[in-house]
Amino acid sequence: MDHLEFWKQVLLSIEPKLKRSNFVTWFQDTAILDVNDTTVAVGVPNPFAKDWLQKKYHQFIIDAIKSIRPQIESIEYVVMSSLKAGQDERAVNIQTLVEKPVKSIRKLPNKSVMRVTHDGVQSKFLNERYRLENFVVGPDNRLAHAACSAVCSRPGSEYNPLFIYGGVGLGKTHLLQATGNAILKRFPESVVVYITAERFMNEIVEAIGRRNTKQFKDRYRQVDCLIIDDIQFLGNKEMTQEEFFHTFNELYDNNKQIIISSDRPPRELKGVQDRLMSRFGMGMIVDVQFPDYETRLAILHAKCPEHNAIIPAEVLEFIAFNVHHSIRELEGVLLQAIAQAQLENSTPTVRSVGLLLKKLSKDEPVAGFDEQAAHRSIARAPEDVIEIVADYFKITKSDLIGESRRKEIMLPRQISMYLIRHELGRSYENIGLDFGNRSHTTVLHGCEMIIKKLRTSTTLVRDMNALKKEMGL
Repeated sequence: MDHLEFWKQVLLSIEPKLKRSNFVTWFQDTAILDVNDTTVAVGVPNPFAKDWLQKKYHQFIIDAIKSIRPQIESIEYVVMSSLKAGQDERAVNIQTLVEKPVKSIRKLPNKSVMRVTHDGVQSKFLNERYRLENFVVGPDNRLAHAACSAVCSRPGSEYNPLFIYGGVGLGKTHLLQATGNAILKRFPESVVVYITAERFMNEIVEAIGRRNTKQFKDRYRQVDCLIIDDIQFLGNKEMTQEEFFHTFNELYDNNKQIIISSDRPPRELKGVQDRLMSRFGMGMIVDVQFPDYETRLAILHAKCPEHNAIIPAEVLEFIAFNVHHSIRELEGVLLQAIAQAQLENSTPTVRSVGLLLKKLSKDEPVAGFDEQAAHRSIARAPEDVIEIVADYFKITKSDLIGESRRKEIMLPRQISMYLIRHELGRSYENIGLDFGNRSHTTVLHGCEMIIKKLRTSTTLVRDMNALKKEMGL
């Protein structure tokens, strides 16, 4: 069994034990790089995936590997950027691995692929980054996701029409466009139109003005899948509702798929004709609600690799706990935190994100954040710096000032010495006393090592800038 086949067997063993969304997110573009008598080298596309697999899924992986090769005792995780996006033939495509065969699929009419226009039909682009595979599934959207997956398998026969409703920024557009993309992937010759209700209405007005309504009617009734976003905007638009009613009937009678979204269920739509509301209820009606804390956190973890960002786990937990309105807001806070860190060449911290959240929502309290403490200078003594550095690197203060010479302790210790020397102006001799009676030459060497590394290590520069902000500088 070669490495690729070995890893596929391992993944097939792990897949039933995890949520599909988590499995796809964290095991995509992974590979086995090498196997010896007792160790397996697992390749991952980025440091964030490495950290997540080590912390969350290591036991699943080692159990699955040992079930195939019992002599294996350990795993080494190796970051290889070439694995990303299928650039390395050793990487496993998770979508292909877990995709179920489809039986008895209705063949759609033979028509050219249409993304923007087809025979005069105006359609918004389907954004390719919206995929069902990268939609994070939780208890509050599982049914909607399952319904969209079923529609992709048998468009026009499963759940027709599909009506998805929910508040602003909860992922409805993602699901709609992802479903359109999936249908086009399965049936490349099908005609899929994604359009907002407002745009549909404007096209009718334009057609009336040009006196060519027949052409408008004909072309919209020839599509294989019609996706209408924000149908609530057709309220009290009688002429538009009349045209949509007849278009709906024509498509439905010919087994063409209809997908509709709204901010409320059909019976609560204001100014919409009863006959339309009745037809909306003929198929599947599903809602998308605001996700729970665990799903919000999973969304943030999934978004970080998309933006090539590595964010400390406690910062993501802090964001997930304090955003209560929409997924759009959740991603917005994350993107602003990433942008701010890039501009300042630092790493996001709870303090920096807390200040950001206060700017965005001045009237709402931010849990787990003391705004007054964040605004005042808090590093006045060596003990303050030692505490901040220990907390930042997730080690204890006793480790920092102790005798350990492990790499994960030595670097934070030298950083502490450097900050105390250059920001607080304390002498080398006194710093040595702060760190367990070390000699001034030891402290001097530690500071010089940091100065040298700052010239070449962008990661250390980001950590240093973040630490200075934590100190109130």
